[in-house]
Amino acid sequence: MNCRLQHWREAATLAPGRPRSATATSASATASPPPLSMNCRLQHWREAATLLLAAGRPGRLPRPALGRGDYEVLLLRRHSRSGFMPSAHVFPGGLVEAADFSADWLGLLPASPRCGLGPVRPPPPGSRRAPLFATDRERLGSPLPGEVAFRICAIRETFEEAGILLLVPGGGPAAGGGPPPPLPAERLPSAAELGEWRRRVQADPACFLQLCRHLGCVPNIWALQEWSNWLTPVGRAGRGGRRYDTAFYLCCLEERPPHASQDDREVTALLWSSPAEAIERFKSQEIWFAPPQFYELCRLCNFSSLHELHKFSSDRALEGCEQWMPVVLTASNGYIHLLPGKKTGEGSTKYIKAWELLCTQAT
Repeated sequence: MNCRLQHWREAATLAPGRPRSATATSASATASPPPLSMNCRLQHWREAATLLLAAGRPGRLPRPALGRGDYEVLLLRRHSRSGFMPSAHVFPGGLVEAADFSADWLGLLPASPRCGLGPVRPPPPGSRRAPLFATDRERLGSPLPGEVAFRICAIRETFEEAGILLLVPGGGPAAGGGPPPPLPAERLPSAAELGEWRRRVQADPACFLQLCRHLGCVPNIWALQEWSNWLTPVGRAGRGGRRYDTAFYLCCLEERPPHASQDDREVTALLWSSPAEAIERFKSQEIWFAPPQFYELCRLCNFSSLHELHKFSSDRALEGCEQWMPVVLTASNGYIHLLPGKKTGEGSTKYIKAWELLCTQAT
């Protein structure tokens, strides 16, 4: 095992169920390369990807009383016994797996640079792109760019947790510049077969590639726009000291995808809500978000139109994003999360926004 990567569990690199001598274990650990998804520069965090999935409101549903939004965002309620953020409402997502970096994906995806993803401009002087995205994965032994693998992870996790398949037929992006339609129903297997595939992928992430081959489709990585990158703050890890370096992507769909349902394992409920409605439910303590989810929903409140959001996210993705890690301060009645650009100290309370106090208030 690489001592520089000691904060990750590397069980997948060991043969389970076979006793090994101390000498053999040491030799194997020394010779084994680190898992391809790991970033040596981010050794204190486990890499993950999550998806903000926005879909046009069904025509039969009335517009929300709050705001003029014509779209909803998918939220999932985590299991109450979860080791990380139990009972919280989150966006679909999870840990990156070695299967997301598999070279076998190159046989399905376009052979063009970055598998056809658009370019990202160099960061301006004085800033840098988030290492999660900027790291040269080929130097770590992966022929698949990290920007591709993290999108595959977000799409796979969305299928595992919510039953939603964000795929496109063939080997390339859908034509047109607007939000893509869901995969046609005739390309989907029966509900029973889809449920069986879902269980297989949950048990073995490598089965997601097999599912794509079976359907003659590829993950729609081109519909996912780079949105943000959050690090779990120091001192705010979940049970077991879990901290995450998470890529946030945004995807806009013209309508809700079919067959959406919770998995009743990690996720116990599924909610489609406008960003403004979700914020109001949080304020009334009906649901709870962690600060990153609350902040991202507040960002979405700036967009009343799905097409406006889609255009902004597409243009914004060309700039890339920086890495954010809130600094947590303890107050008498809760916690304050300071973001880059905020200040603290005597006479600086004006820099602390109301949401920072609201979303971390002690209960």
